[in-house]
Amino acid sequence: MFEHESPYDSPNWLKQADFLAKPASGRVRLGQFPTPVHRWDLPGGPLPCEVYVKRDDLTGMQLSGNKVRKLEFLLAQAKGEDFDSVITIGGIQSNHCRATAVASRYLGLEPHLILRNSRAKADSDPGLTGNLLVERLVGARIHQVTKEEYTKVGSVALCEQLERQLREEGKRPYVIPVGGSNALGTWGYLNFVEELSRQGGEFTDIVMACGSGGTTAGIALGCYLAGLSAKVRAYIVCDDEEYFYSYCQEILDGMGATAAALGGKSARDLFTCVQAKGAGYAISTSEELARVRQVAESTGVVLDPVYSGKALHAFMGDVEADPEAWRGRRVLFLHTGGLLGMYDKEDQLLGVMDRGMATRMQVQS
Repeated sequence: MFEHESPYDSPNWLKQADFLAKPASGRVRLGQFPTPVHRWDLPGGPLPCEVYVKRDDLTGMQLSGNKVRKLEFLLAQAKGEDFDSVITIGGIQSNHCRATAVASRYLGLEPHLILRNSRAKADSDPGLTGNLLVERLVGARIHQVTKEEYTKVGSVALCEQLERQLREEGKRPYVIPVGGSNALGTWGYLNFVEELSRQGGEFTDIVMACGSGGTTAGIALGCYLAGLSAKVRAYIVCDDEEYFYSYCQEILDGMGATAAALGGKSARDLFTCVQAKGAGYAISTSEELARVRQVAESTGVVLDPVYSGKALHAFMGDVEADPEAWRGRRVLFLHTGGLLGMYDKEDQLLGVMDRGMATRMQVQS
């Protein structure tokens, strides 16, 4: 099992922000940091801007991605306060739920996952596709609900229901919200900003997928407090712009970074939301998947279809639609991971693949 580290030694620019509620339980080391930054020559001809990619898909922990940074702070609290199990919630192919299951087992905690599935499948065995394979290998307890139940009851109430059930069984469960996106988990992406600043390089824009809000809130707040001039652009893959401005403001308020503490700056002043959900959350279009294939084929970087794939497709669409707005800019794209989610798109991916790449070899005897 991993050792519990405490306290967390924050960088000087965070220590100076004395209005922030510091992570009292410290941090457990789960990921492989720093993740690399490198130039990214994307397909489609010369771009008007330079693009770099920060590879948070390489944080380790069974292809985990950005969720590890949040879990280092959340699970430090779970261990520090003697919880024995963990509850979290998400879609049937949730990267966050898989990451939580693995990290919980690293620390000797029993993972319980509430997974949203279709009404037709929620009463049957969920299978072993993608993230489910890893979750079930590490012995996570899967609790399925329908999409309709999830919408009607809500993620918070569903977690509270399972928490009561487990407490009645004598367990001490620690509840982690969707995506690990709350005030404590967001410290993982304040720490990210310090890591990025140590790696050097001035960026005019930081671009990322946004699905639950914590990554965006942490990076936007971190850039502001650290005095970085990069414009933070959150390409949202679900809900709408107003939802994320509101939810990220709740996260910032919970951290103590209220508009009053930030000199009148609110969430909508710290980052810009850009719509990127396309046909809907976790629903891939053939154009999005074709972009994912093209990028993989030309650069070797594989994007997941739910988050980074949608975000890059929308970002490239913006650049193609208005190249002058991006001319001369230096853009950092955050790859948040999620490779295992590709396995859930097998049938759709076949439609965008070059069939000529797989042929029968004529063997000479």
